[in-house]
Amino acid sequence: MTERISWTRQQLLVAFNLYCRLPFGRLHSRNPEIIKYADLIGRTPSALAMKLTNIASLDPVITATGRKGLKGASKADKLMWEEMHNNWDDFATESNQALNAIAGCNDLGTLEEKQLLADEIDYTGNVKPVLTNARIGQNFFRQAVLSAYNYRCCITGLSVPRLLIASHIVPWKNDETNRLNPRNGLSLSMLHDKAFDVGIITINKDMTVRVSKQKQSVDDNFYTSALLHYDGKPIFLPDKFPPNADFLAYHREYIFENDTR
Repeated sequence: MTERISWTRQQLLVAFNLYCRLPFGRLHSRNPEIIKYADLIGRTPSALAMKLTNIASLDPVITATGRKGLKGASKADKLMWEEMHNNWDDFATESNQALNAIAGCNDLGTLEEKQLLADEIDYTGNVKPVLTNARIGQNFFRQAVLSAYNYRCCITGLSVPRLLIASHIVPWKNDETNRLNPRNGLSLSMLHDKAFDVGIITINKDMTVRVSKQKQSVDDNFYTSALLHYDGKPIFLPDKFPPNADFLAYHREYIFENDTR
């Protein structure tokens, strides 16, 4: 099968899903995941890697850095790019269903991953179909956000995936339309995720960390070293899906414990 044969919708869904959850530096034909899924969709690893770089050429965050990718993005690629950004919930569900269909499994990750997801979001009260879709969507969100930051905390640089959270900027319960939008996410350590969630820390317009002084204790050395130490320091910016400025402004206004400085 060659690149001249049109890609089916299922193949495109798989490719776009992979683009969202693989770090930019791993979009090459030697990547084991690309080799695996290329075989499952009936394409060569080179063809799938080429499709991923074509998708990258549509990403303004990637092209703004001078990494142009290839220039062979098709009309179907452009339409799916728009579809993905217009409705992240539907895209996450359908693209994960496409992955599951070709792999013959439910792509929800390891047991450890499932537990992390359960801890991140409160699904209480949801019926089973809603619960399943919510967990699938949150798995997509987690992978898209963490991979964008190369699996490290954007504040501390911690690079142990089991200790990282894909933290929502605007809380899950407050904005249904952006629950799965990777630009509504930050890769944070478990401690800094909690501090961000309760408003002890936020991110300034210039992408530096701001730590509230309201909870500061002069005798709390851990607070000083783990939180206050990062006040004013820039965060590590992602390769793709940078945090949306409007979402960060919402967090500063409605969640951060403003210290009036």
